[in-house]
Amino acid sequence: MTANKKKIRWSRYLPIYIMMLPGLLYLIINNFLPMFGMVIAFKDLNFRKGILGSDWAGFNNFKYLFATKDAWVMTRNTLGYNILFIILGIVFGVFCAIMLNEIQSKIGLKCAQTLILIPYLMSYVIVNYLVYAFLAPDTGLINNSILHGNGIAWYTEPKYWPFILTFVNVWKSIGFGTVLYYSNIIGISDEYYEAAALDGATKWQQIKTITLPLLKPTIITLFILNVGHIFNSDFGLFYQVTRNSGMLYSTTRTIDVYVYNALMNNNDYAMSSAASVYQSVVGCATLLVCNAIIRKVQPEDAMF
Repeated sequence: MTANKKKIRWSRYLPIYIMMLPGLLYLIINNFLPMFGMVIAFKDLNFRKGILGSDWAGFNNFKYLFATKDAWVMTRNTLGYNILFIILGIVFGVFCAIMLNEIQSKIGLKCAQTLILIPYLMSYVIVNYLVYAFLAPDTGLINNSILHGNGIAWYTEPKYWPFILTFVNVWKSIGFGTVLYYSNIIGISDEYYEAAALDGATKWQQIKTITLPLLKPTIITLFILNVGHIFNSDFGLFYQVTRNSGMLYSTTRTIDVYVYNALMNNNDYAMSSAASVYQSVVGCATLLVCNAIIRKVQPEDAMF
């Protein structure tokens, strides 16, 4: 009887396992197998000997990495920008979602959703050319039409780029967060708002006492996921939009850009691998700490 039950269960769940197989294979090939490359960070890499045959370097690659001024600059930039992006992403994402929910016209709602989501679907190659159309020294819209010839050499002035990169990031990425928050808002029962309106609650009071509390689990989940990537920067934003200008490195060089330049310019595979391992380990630790804090404060909103 037990054997028959097991056969029935296996035959019932077999289609689910088959459907899961492509995703599982992709996860193993794309996410787990490349982790073998972490060993390069601890090797004095010699291609003649191969990865496994190369001599062990211990933590020398990390020591050389942190001995340079680049380590502080790229860590500061990566952390600083990501903290700012997380905060602004939540604030503007929730704000736009609430504003979308207030639009009564179906056509107006569709137009607003499209306008907000289009930048998110754009490649950074396109975004790069759009930004350059505004900031080009000789032909840019800002220098020619707004500053009337008293132009700024934007790609040689680091002080402007924290604001430019923040604006571009919020403009491009706000659509994804807005869609997630909006999908949660439209799932809130109208009965809550009707009861609040009968009690004389204003629109702001309804948002503060109904919408935001019910959005809190989604906000916390996205916050934890973003914190897990706090040591990962958007390569397209910091490399392509800035056109990899060396004059801007003090405010635009992040860990990902450093790794790419170390590979392309210096062929320093071991050093770039050490930077990537440092990035992954600290990011994972930050995620665990953040989740542990949330689990202590509000256990039901923690991810694990």
